[in-house]
Amino acid sequence: MSSAVRLGLCYSAIFVGTGAMAPYMPVWFAERGLSGAQIGLILSLPMLARVVTAPALAVWADSFALRRTPLILLSLATALGYLMMAAPFGFPWWLAVWFVAASAFATLPPLTDVVALARARTEGFNYGWPRGIGSAAFIVANIAAGALLVATSSDAVLVWIIAAALLAALASRFLLPADPVLEHGGVAGLRERLAGLGLLLKDRLFLLAVLSVGLIQSAHAFYYSFSALAWKAQGIPENLTGVLWGVGVAVEIVFMWFLEPWRRRIGPRRLLVIGGLAALVRWTAYAFSPPLWLLFPLQGLHALSYAATFLASLQLVERLSSPVNMTAAQTINSAFSSGLLAGLATLASGPLFDRYGAGGYLLMTAMSLVGVLGALRLYGARRLDG
Repeated sequence: MSSAVRLGLCYSAIFVGTGAMAPYMPVWFAERGLSGAQIGLILSLPMLARVVTAPALAVWADSFALRRTPLILLSLATALGYLMMAAPFGFPWWLAVWFVAASAFATLPPLTDVVALARARTEGFNYGWPRGIGSAAFIVANIAAGALLVATSSDAVLVWIIAAALLAALASRFLLPADPVLEHGGVAGLRERLAGLGLLLKDRLFLLAVLSVGLIQSAHAFYYSFSALAWKAQGIPENLTGVLWGVGVAVEIVFMWFLEPWRRRIGPRRLLVIGGLAALVRWTAYAFSPPLWLLFPLQGLHALSYAATFLASLQLVERLSSPVNMTAAQTINSAFSSGLLAGLATLASGPLFDRYGAGGYLLMTAMSLVGVLGALRLYGARRLDG
């Protein structure tokens, strides 16, 4: 089995859990009597803390000899955390347990990205292929978990993501290559790991890039947290919510698999601007509760608002970091994109949904605009030329 396929199956094990968790765990919380503001707080707290937890976990991950070891341990911690969610102890308990489980789970993709990007460089395959296989698993989870939710109860979603986390642990152990953290082997000392992190945090261009990406990516927060509830208020059932999410991820896969030559030709800066402009159109339209027939083509913009922005960020981070701090760089990028900025947006999304319904998408429009303005400033950086 080729490395690309093995990595794709590892991504699948992760995203088959995310594909059920992202759209449907808000439904699980809502059925237990939590308000939009409480759901927003639960979902946002681990995101807000990622500005601290993500670099800390990156430094911890690089303390092992092999890159797959922290992935195995974090997957097991995720499964245990979500299992503890089943205890009916109410809001404070769910808040605390979700924080631990979600913090561990959110670290799995960027750690896998480090392995996949290195293998793609050395073996010559398109990184988008294994990542796209994972996205396909996300679609399967969207549709299957939505149908399961309609047929049974929201408890099925929790069982699903526990099983997915255990599957991710097995995939990390048996499918990921035994790549060393350091090329010459051994284990990096704490001082060396902290020094690499410190260089990134002092790099203004790196921070501008990840903040611009983070604003555009975090503008998906309202969609991720409340699209299922917003569409349900329009009379769209959960099984169609899964289909709509699946359409968005399907065009993401097409972009990753078949538009690689175009992506490389236009470069990461233009790709980031295009993704931000697509986000402006998408979230402005969603704020006015478009009919079902229009939602399908609007979901097609996910290929740009998410996939184009994501791939642009990977290339920008690669160019602005070194092998010494690559793990920290990708994790910090993730910490802003699906962490601090996403957490703030998610926290704001709860009260906005309670008060304005789908109108809360307009905050996402504003975030996308600021992200585009930041992306335009990257055009003056010589380090990104070529």
